[in-house]
Amino acid sequence: MSIFFRASYGNAGLSAKQILNDPVLFLAFGFGSGLAKSMPGTFGSLAAIPLYLGLSQTPDWLYWLVTAAVVLIGIPICDQAARKLQVHDYGGIVWDEIAGLLLTLSVVPFSWQSLAAGFMLFRLFDIIKPWPIGWLDRRVSGGLGIMLDDVAAGIFAALVLRILF
Repeated sequence: MSIFFRASYGNAGLSAKQILNDPVLFLAFGFGSGLAKSMPGTFGSLAAIPLYLGLSQTPDWLYWLVTAAVVLIGIPICDQAARKLQVHDYGGIVWDEIAGLLLTLSVVPFSWQSLAAGFMLFRLFDIIKPWPIGWLDRRVSGGLGIMLDDVAAGIFAALVLRILF
C-alpha cells in the first residue's frame, strides 16, 4: 500500500494499474491525477493547468471549441467510469474538474494571478456547492450529473473571476 495511492478504487475494487490501462478510466481519472489518496479533485484541477496553459495561447474560438469538447465527451466518459467503478460520482473521477477549471479560466486573459485566483475560486465553489450547484449534484444522475455540478461551479467561479479581473 502506498501513502499516495489507494489499495483499490470504487466498489469494483479496481487497482491503479487497471485504471491507468483502461482508456476511459485513464481519462476519467484525469490522466492518473484522480488516483491521489487525498484531495483527488484538487489534483484533477491541477491536471487541467497544462492543458489550460496550452489553450491560453490559442485563438478564443479554439479555446472554446476544446472546452466544449471536454465538457461534451466528459458526459459519456464519466458515465462509463462510474459504471466500471460501480459508484456514482466517485471522487477519483476528475474529468469534470478539468472541464470546470477550463470554463472558469475562459473569461479572463492569461496571467499567473488570474490562474491562481481562478483555481482557488473553482475549488471553493466545487467544494462548498452553493445552490444550485449542490442541488444539481444531488438531483442529476449519470455522466450528465457528474459533469453538471462542476460545469456550474466553473460558471460561478468564472463570474466572480470576471468581476475581479
